Amino acid sequence: MSRKQQVPRPGSDLGGDDSGCPILHADMDAFFASVELRERPELVGTPVIIGAPGPRGVVLSATYEARRYGVHSAMPMTRARRLCPRATVIPPSHGKYSEVSRGVMEIFRTFTPEVEPIASDEAFLDVSGARRRLGPPARIAAMIRERVAAEHGVTCSVGVASSKLVAKLASQHCKPDGLFVVPADRVVDFLHPLPVAVLWGVGERTERSLARLGVRTVGDLARTPVETLQRELGRASGAHLAALAWGRDDRRVTPHVPDKSIGAEETFAVDVDDPVEIRRELLRLSERVAARLREGGHAGRTVSVKLRRPDFTTLSRSRTLAEPTDVARELYSVACDLYVASGLEGALVRLVGVRVENLLPAGAAPRQLALGEREAGWREAERAMDRAARRFGRDAVLPASLVRTRSEEE
Repeated sequence: MSRKQQVPRPGSDLGGDDSGCPILHADMDAFFASVELRERPELVGTPVIIGAPGPRGVVLSATYEARRYGVHSAMPMTRARRLCPRATVIPPSHGKYSEVSRGVMEIFRTFTPEVEPIASDEAFLDVSGARRRLGPPARIAAMIRERVAAEHGVTCSVGVASSKLVAKLASQHCKPDGLFVVPADRVVDFLHPLPVAVLWGVGERTERSLARLGVRTVGDLARTPVETLQRELGRASGAHLAALAWGRDDRRVTPHVPDKSIGAEETFAVDVDDPVEIRRELLRLSERVAARLREGGHAGRTVSVKLRRPDFTTLSRSRTLAEPTDVARELYSVACDLYVASGLEGALVRLVGVRVENLLPAGAAPRQLALGEREAGWREAERAMDRAARRFGRDAVLPASLVRTRSEEE
C-alpha cells in the first residue's frame, strides 16, 4: 500500500446516515493477487506477491499478509523478497486481470450508468438516480459487493460519502472487504485526524513544505490561514488544499472518460544491445498494444517508442501516420523505424516501450486500400488471434519470432 493509501482509522465509528452520500468509491482488494488466489486456494491466508520474479521486476500487487512485512506495489522485487522471504511470487497474467476488470465494471454499470473507472481495479459511482429503484446508497454498495464476490470470486471495499475525495478515503478506511459510510454532516470529524498526505495534491515536496509550517494533519491544514498556504504553496494549490481540508470537493463523477493513449513497456532482466532482441521485444509490445486497441474499439495515428539507457536517460521518438491503425504489424514497422532513428541501434538499452496516441473509435477510422491490397489481410488475421487468445490464453497464437525454444527459456 502506498504512502497515500495508508488511511488510519479515526477514533470514532462514523457510519450511519447515508442520505447525503450519493458517491461511492469501489476498490478491489489486492486485485491481481485476489484473482490469482481463485486458482490457488491453498495460498489463501499466506503472503503472495504478484510481479516479474527477475532482479529488475517490480511488485504489481501483494496480499495483505505480504503487506504486513512492508511489501507494496511498485517496490523492486529484490527488496520485497528481502522483506518477506516466505512469500510466493506469481508472474502476472494481465489478460486474466483485464477479463475480471471488465466483468466488475459491467456489474457497476447495472446499478448506475454514472461509473468513472480510474484504474482497472477501482471506480467512482454516482448512485443519485438509482435510489428510487434500489434503495439508499449503503444498500446499493452492499449489493455491489455481494455481486462482485459471487460472480468473480474477489472482494471489494466500498466507501460511501458526499464527495469523491471522502468516498475514496472511506474505502481505504475499511479495507479489506469492508463498507464504510461517512455521513455528510460528519465529514470534518472523519477528515481532520488524518495525516495531510492523504489529500490529493499533497506529494512528498508539498508535505515537506507543510511540515515547515507545522501542518501534519488535515485538521492542522484546515486551521492554517489560506493566505499562509498560498504564500508557501502558490495561489491555486493553497486554495485547493484549504478547500479539501474542509471536505469541499465539487468534482462530479464523469463516466466514459476516453483513453488518451495506450502503451506497454518492458524492462530487460539485463541490459541489451542486440538489435535483433530489441526488435523482438518491440514486436511483442506492438502485439500487446494492438490487442488493447482492438479490445477497446480504438485506432490511433501517432506511434511512439521509448528507449531507456542503463544510466536511466530516456529517449522518445514518435511519428504520426496518414491513417489510424490498430494493426500490430503496422505498429511494429513504425516502431523499428523509430528505433533506428533514435541512434541507439547497437547501444545498450535497459527498457523499451511502444505507445499509440491520437485515438479515435476504430469504426470511425477511415481506411484506404493500397493498390493491389486484399480486403482481408493482417487486420483480420490479428482479430482471429484475439479470438484464439480469449479462448485459449494470450500465448495461444504468436508470431514465429516470439516463439522461444526450450533452450532459450532456460
